Amino acid sequence: MLASITPLGERARGSRWGVTVAFFAAGSVVAAVAVGALAGELGRLTWPGPSGRWEPRLAVLAVALAAAIALDAGAGAGAIRIPSVRRQVNEDWLREYRGWVYGLGFGLQLGLGVSTIVATAAVYVTLVAAWLSGDPLLGAAITGAFGAARAASLLAGVGATRPDRLVALHARMAAWRRPGRLLAIASQGALLVIAFLGFAG
Repeated sequence: MLASITPLGERARGSRWGVTVAFFAAGSVVAAVAVGALAGELGRLTWPGPSGRWEPRLAVLAVALAAAIALDAGAGAGAIRIPSVRRQVNEDWLREYRGWVYGLGFGLQLGLGVSTIVATAAVYVTLVAAWLSGDPLLGAAITGAFGAARAASLLAGVGATRPDRLVALHARMAAWRRPGRLLAIASQGALLVIAFLGFAG
């Protein structure tokens, strides 16, 4: 997706990169907020009363994080696959629609987190965290941050205004694939420690 929506590509399609990215960001955040609010509401209905006890929830979060770390590490080694649908956004839209239309459409799909290929199990942890919050507003904030981060990834392509810069962008993306996976695993590990300390405390 990042390699498809660049200033060079948008100019070639007669669209404005800034407009496409803005609509992508809006779609991504709106979809993420909606799914997080739903998860938070489900959590409100499934977690017992206003006891204020977070220990059981932190224990569940710790288990989810440990499972996600194992999945991401195994997927990185090529040993296992992260559970996921096997579809991507329809790239034919790039030729058929205006930039703001496919920007919004792609953003809505990717903002949901699970309607396209899931590259990291951290996506599932985000949904679990929204559910564990037991609050639609807090759940929306948790997944809304995910949607905003997903949209912000398009900003990495801001400099791809010429073919050579687009090639360089592809090279950087390839070079960052493994470090990015390791960073995701390390971040989940740090959250696991925090969740464990909260549970133990």
